[in-house]
Amino acid sequence: MSKGPPARILIIAGSDSGGGAGIQADIKTVTMLGGHAMTAVTAITAQNTLGVDAVHLVPTQMVIDQISAVVSDIGVDAVKIGMIGNAATAHAVADCLAEISCPIIFDPVMVATSGAVLADADSIAAFERLMRLATLTTPNLPELEALGGKDALLAQSFPLLIKGGHADGDDIVDRLYLAPGQNESWNDVRIPTRNTHGTGCTLASAVATGLGQGMELVPAIERARLFVRLALREAPGFGQGHGPMGHQLVREDAMVAGPSLNHVTVGCRDYVASVSFYKALGLELIVDSPSNGYARFEAPNGVTFSVHHSDNIASSIIVYFESKRLDAWVTELASQGFAFEQLPQDESWGWREARLLDPAGNIVCLYSAGENRRFPDWRI
Repeated sequence: MSKGPPARILIIAGSDSGGGAGIQADIKTVTMLGGHAMTAVTAITAQNTLGVDAVHLVPTQMVIDQISAVVSDIGVDAVKIGMIGNAATAHAVADCLAEISCPIIFDPVMVATSGAVLADADSIAAFERLMRLATLTTPNLPELEALGGKDALLAQSFPLLIKGGHADGDDIVDRLYLAPGQNESWNDVRIPTRNTHGTGCTLASAVATGLGQGMELVPAIERARLFVRLALREAPGFGQGHGPMGHQLVREDAMVAGPSLNHVTVGCRDYVASVSFYKALGLELIVDSPSNGYARFEAPNGVTFSVHHSDNIASSIIVYFESKRLDAWVTELASQGFAFEQLPQDESWGWREARLLDPAGNIVCLYSAGENRRFPDWRI
């Protein structure tokens, strides 16, 4: 992805006074992923981690005026639609967006995590127009049921990303339905946390940002899912109920679409001395395995660094470049004549790695680890 002006992401959604969901979560997500967030506020809510106390809908014309102001001057690279509020606004937004040519992600917000209903029956019926315009609609399971169910929506050729967080079980499965033969799914272990407020908003905004930045849909979804999972792990624990996530603490892992230099391993002869040295420099020790002679540290920007006991220090330095689509990257490099000492393979520590040497003989590791890089099972 070339550097240039940030992608312009228009968010059409409600405001969450608690800062966990709605436009607050959307703005944080777009900003952390390198986009420029713009908003058309559809509703003002009084809410916190315990639930929604009050909802005040913004007049339909004011919603449209916000959209028009942004489009006419700044321009838009992608749109994320969240809470609409009523049928009149939904139809007006559909009319407005029909004139805009860019990716649209529609998160059909109807029921908050607390169970409060955020849209009436007429609004739900009006959502069909928005779904016809959308590049992707991202319902959770209750929203999917309210919209008529998977089969009914697929029969109308609506592209869907069905989020499985509301299902029972230790795993969460998200399923993408684009067209017959164009389906994908992702399965991850559920993160045990009560701080899940704003997950749907965050995911949809992250996908919209990726599309606005020129990413293809599947890589944009993969990055968005990783961003959500890291934000869940970084949740600050605010409030007594479903707390906000930690968008502001997601670092290198989910920001970069292409190769990311984010890890280096060096050798050490005295494990205890090396661990003490790097802790004194201000790095956080996140893996401490004296029996394996291995320690991993994390810097404040999310980059990780490790030491590994070795008698041959000179051959212990390994530089790691991560890519979300490792196999395709290695295939491309191999076609250019690069010779690999190890083609991509799954390692016991949870990373998928390929290895080669640079012209000076230094070990270079190309890998994919996702959240496991910063949050392995054995993290302190």
